[in-house]
Amino acid sequence: MGRLENKVTIITGATSGIGQRTAEVFIEEGAFVVLSGRREELGMKIAAELGSKAHFIRTDVTEEDQVKAMIDQTMERYGRLDCLFNNAGGPAPVGGIASIPLEGFEKAMAVLFRSVFLGIKHAAPIMQAQGMGSIINNASVASLRGGLSSSTIYSAAKAAVVQLTVCTALELGEHNVRVNCISPGGIATGIFGKAIDMTDEEAEKTTEKVEKMLAGIQPIPRAGQPEDIARTALFLASDDSTFINGHNLVVDGGLIGGRSWSQQQEKINRLREMFGESADL
Repeated sequence: MGRLENKVTIITGATSGIGQRTAEVFIEEGAFVVLSGRREELGMKIAAELGSKAHFIRTDVTEEDQVKAMIDQTMERYGRLDCLFNNAGGPAPVGGIASIPLEGFEKAMAVLFRSVFLGIKHAAPIMQAQGMGSIINNASVASLRGGLSSSTIYSAAKAAVVQLTVCTALELGEHNVRVNCISPGGIATGIFGKAIDMTDEEAEKTTEKVEKMLAGIQPIPRAGQPEDIARTALFLASDDSTFINGHNLVVDGGLIGGRSWSQQQEKINRLREMFGESADL
């Protein structure tokens, strides 16, 4: 306990899933947390439940004036900013590249990439002046391997987040400001429902089904949970990681490591059947 004692943090996309659980964990560890999201009534309710160290600011993170206002209000309230977790995200258009509408592409890039750029842009001067800070960006294993997202645009946007993380880490690291990202694998949240046009409320009721769907896709035989990413964000926000900068920390249960052991054995057995038991394999 107390790994973030009295540190001031902002978490975007904090009204559900990874963002909400991270807010809970950060407060458990002593942080002051500004929760950001578009659903004001829900955000206010969550902040009230979390207690006096939580404060909600309604923000559309795709709009520069609102991102700046969020950070300005945080400074007015607390006087400093120790950590920004650019977590807000959402689904992107699916289908072949020729079928993706420009409007859908631009909307997805705004939520998935522009929001990260804006957060870094407006947090950086404050943290540089302080001479310290941690910026954490939420990326995805889909940024590293093709075919791990239902959307080509989602994968491309998350790859851009990873590269922006590295480039800004090289700049801001000279001021003792660290910029890192987390690439989750299959995490049981409502994003899968949102990808097929469910409402936020409907999608958030699907997590049990998603857990079953994801349990077998990686060597660790369970779905990832928001808790897994929240604990990783805690590490990157804390003083335990002060020499980690420009790093993409993959949290995926081994998903991108390659073909699993059991799949390898199945392949070998198929070869034995195809070539005959006497084949020297």
